[in-house]
Amino acid sequence: MAKPHPILSVFLCVLCASAVNRPVFGADKPDKPNILYILSDDFGFGDLACQNPNSKIATPNLDRLAAEGIRFTDCHDPTSVCTPTRYGVLTGRYCWRSSLKRGVLQGFSPPLIEFGRLTVPAMLKQQGYATAAIGKWHLGMTWAIKPGQSPTPAGPLAGKGKKGKGASVNAVDIDDARIEFTQPIQNGPTTRGFDYFFGISASLDMPPYVFIENDHVTAQPTQRQERIQGQYVRAGPRAPGFEFDQVLPTLTDKAVAYVSERATRKEPFFLYLALNAPHTPIAPAAQWKGKSQAGDYGDYVMEVDALVARVLAALQQHNLADNTLVIFSSDNGPEVLAYARAQQYHHYSMGDWRGVKRDTWEGGHRVPFLARWPGHIKPGTTSNEIICLTDLMATAAALTGAKVPDDAAEDSYNILPALLGEKLDHPIRQAIVHHSAKGTFAIRQGNWVLIDGPTGDDNKEPDWLKQERHYTPHTQPGELHDLSTDPAERNNLYADHPEIVAKLKTLLEKYKSEGRSAPKAP
Repeated sequence: MAKPHPILSVFLCVLCASAVNRPVFGADKPDKPNILYILSDDFGFGDLACQNPNSKIATPNLDRLAAEGIRFTDCHDPTSVCTPTRYGVLTGRYCWRSSLKRGVLQGFSPPLIEFGRLTVPAMLKQQGYATAAIGKWHLGMTWAIKPGQSPTPAGPLAGKGKKGKGASVNAVDIDDARIEFTQPIQNGPTTRGFDYFFGISASLDMPPYVFIENDHVTAQPTQRQERIQGQYVRAGPRAPGFEFDQVLPTLTDKAVAYVSERATRKEPFFLYLALNAPHTPIAPAAQWKGKSQAGDYGDYVMEVDALVARVLAALQQHNLADNTLVIFSSDNGPEVLAYARAQQYHHYSMGDWRGVKRDTWEGGHRVPFLARWPGHIKPGTTSNEIICLTDLMATAAALTGAKVPDDAAEDSYNILPALLGEKLDHPIRQAIVHHSAKGTFAIRQGNWVLIDGPTGDDNKEPDWLKQERHYTPHTQPGELHDLSTDPAERNNLYADHPEIVAKLKTLLEKYKSEGRSAPKAP
């Protein structure tokens, strides 16, 4: 097992010695913390009750996680949709640098993470970690094709990507009639750094409707799921007994079992728990129906909250909690259905931010971020440090002493100092790039955010909300907002500060052309 750099070792020792309620690790405990990374799906900033005083949804367990650790108020996903964020989390690289320039993958799409690219789990395996992914993959895999058939594309993917307009080979799906489900699946999670995988290939509203364990489906899809309007559920093959409302409990059962199994081992583990909820189809289990004041969606969020608590309880039961860094976040802002929910229930999943999933406005990519590590992260703290979900790799490297090569983690920054509550004399990030489902770029530096397009809207924001929140229309080619005075992005300052527009555009182009935004490791 590789050892941390001597300077890093001294640094961590000093931190541990000065931490409040420092845990006493036994001889049989790993010398590096376990890492549990929980990524929810379409969970909005305003869905977390502890940061939305007007929430109609109770989230007592996530609120408690925040109280036991740190809550970041300025965390962002790299692109405001599913697939690109997952790529960024696991590679530390903005997805728009890959072959996928817009939109998302679907259940039969080919693999997106390039063969040979270093991932977080692969890096941690080099440091002696056991690694597992449980839940929604949505990064493509190679399905076996029936003899005599070819993997003919079936059509464009979700996210409104169009062939010839920024989409790529990854932005087309495969005709499911050509798939041979009895054969092993290649180029899945177990070829990208994970020792174990159990979950679904993409979002829960995308076929195939089957569970996958490592490289095989757990049951043959002998049935057919019909399209469900309003839930975005697409038609496709389905395994008998595969029920939407049982997917989240099943994934949680697998996560609890994995934690229990790892408690008998000495090596540390990295568990990437990618929940399918509260993404569509909105399918809360029967016992959660009617529990919230925000309809089925609110009930689903409460189920997420409760099932996260089950995994945390497993850590506690097996005496793993003190030596486990737990992180909870979301892959993007809430689905566009949040607009109707706000009107009907007066619950704003985006909080006070403008926009939803797919948008370049803040509500599309500003997400919850909670972290707990007893004895190291001070309980009940908040941070306004600007961070991105691509920052996992650099942070995990600093935590474990791993060396990140120059051709990896190009957009990942080490946020460990912010997690540990150190006083910083300058921001960790020089800037952060935002990206929409349609491929619109934005860049944030300090309080200024520049949207490099005529609007941050990828969804068609409803007129009633524009009137309610007093959003001001404009005719400029881009948007410039000062979030310190206008966090809701009501007034466009693009024409008022051409010097700031020019500065931010130059930095954005620099990040694009140089192939990285983070400095190379010393």
